Amino acid sequence: MNELKKKLQNHGLRKNRVRAKVIGTTKRPRLTVSISNLHISAQIIDDSKAQTLASATTVGSKATGTMTEKAAVIGEQIAKKAAKANVTSVVFDRNGRSYAGRLKALADAARKQGLEF
Repeated sequence: MNELKKKLQNHGLRKNRVRAKVIGTTKRPRLTVSISNLHISAQIIDDSKAQTLASATTVGSKATGTMTEKAAVIGEQIAKKAAKANVTSVVFDRNGRSYAGRLKALADAARKQGLEF
């Protein structure tokens, strides 16, 4: 159990370190990504107003395939919803995770749809 506590504590430290530097503004809101064992969700947040501008998630959807494929679908969805909300540029909050695998797939899919970060 001590290893699990240490792992969670380290994740929290990484998350806070990233979060201290990444702040969403009205011009460039924050794109934050949460990845669990089964689901992926992404939100575009304007921290100056404390308001969510757009969100996309696999919870309740019929998305199938690997987690990387689901991440790519969510990346496309969040980019389309951002375009509807007149958001073209964001800052990327990776939530303490390393930029690889699922996170990279989501970011690449969002970039292909025209979202800049």
